[in-house]
Amino acid sequence: MLVIGIAGGTGSGKTTVVDKILQQLDIEGMNILSQDNYYHDNQNLTLTEREALNYDHPKSIDFELLIKHVKALKNNESIEQPIYSFVTHSRTGDHVTVEPKNVLVVEGILVLTNKELLKEFDLKVFVHADSDERLIRRIRRDTQERGRDLGEVLHRYQTTLKPMHQEFIEPSKNDADLIIPNMKQNSVAIDFLTTVIKNSLRKH
Repeated sequence: MLVIGIAGGTGSGKTTVVDKILQQLDIEGMNILSQDNYYHDNQNLTLTEREALNYDHPKSIDFELLIKHVKALKNNESIEQPIYSFVTHSRTGDHVTVEPKNVLVVEGILVLTNKELLKEFDLKVFVHADSDERLIRRIRRDTQERGRDLGEVLHRYQTTLKPMHQEFIEPSKNDADLIIPNMKQNSVAIDFLTTVIKNSLRKH
């Protein structure tokens, strides 16, 4: 199994990279695990308390479970992936059964910050984007898709997102094998990733 980690700041275009790869590949041979489904549950806290948590710090991620699931898939075992709700800031209680396939992509802003998870990746990718561009995408996503207030989004960006990016996410690109510097000029990088994955699929 080929395991690829794709990280980058919020709104950098990680999902777009994955989508473009899927457009060129047979989706049947590839699994995607999103870090977003591996936030700690925090059901013991009230909604107000959960809303105040820092979700851009590595401690917000249940890396123990994520690593366990990656290892299980590599061992040809199925997993029960949790489903996380950004409305309630907790897991829904539902799960999705994921069967092992030839290629596994693990994507999320913090997936290159955990040293144990890094050991499971065959290829590490960091998607880089201008901070202003990332902020615009974050505002659009959080207000339109997650029902957040603009003031809340900007406050969170200034108090947690930006400092966490500088402290954890940006430095994690030093562990990347491939850095995609600009979403508008990434065709070469996408073609490279697609070729690597296709070669891996041919071997199975």
